[in-house]
Amino acid sequence: MIEEHFAALGAAAERMRFAAPKVQSWGRHLAAVLGAGGRLLACGNGGSAAEAQHLTGELVGKFRTDRRPLSAIALHADTSSGTAIINDYGEAEFFARQVRAHGRPGDVLVALSTSGGSQNVVAAAKSAHEIGVTTWALTGPAPNPLAALCHDAIAVDAPTTATVQEVHLALVHALCLALDDALGVPV
Repeated sequence: MIEEHFAALGAAAERMRFAAPKVQSWGRHLAAVLGAGGRLLACGNGGSAAEAQHLTGELVGKFRTDRRPLSAIALHADTSSGTAIINDYGEAEFFARQVRAHGRPGDVLVALSTSGGSQNVVAAAKSAHEIGVTTWALTGPAPNPLAALCHDAIAVDAPTTATVQEVHLALVHALCLALDDALGVPV
């Protein structure tokens, strides 16, 4: 069973080679946005929330070497706002309302969903479109509603949620590499 898991992970990671130019492009775009004072918003549920927070932690902190902190917010991490939003507006508005509060035209939303169908993540992408925020999705196998809605998407073709999430982490790190490269941060 463990060997099968590693084999599936290796196969899914190998299929991601096609995504390298897209991730490089995202890194250049994000460098321009953050360099001009914009921000990155990130959202997801469960393991995808952990990946979203991992991404924002790498940007506010550092990835490999020291650089200035970059503006990045994991939308699930503000529990007081989140629970108030769920109580007052329902779970579908959990991320969408925060996108409308924190997003500005030109900012970037990275939306993670292994199914690509999480209602609150899809609603966040819709809200981002309404206010001029660029949307990128990291999802599981396509087609799915989130990948279809976002400006750009990388859909991981893998048999399990765990494998999709593991590849998402590799993509998060690849985006950080591409961003730091575009910013001229020495390795």
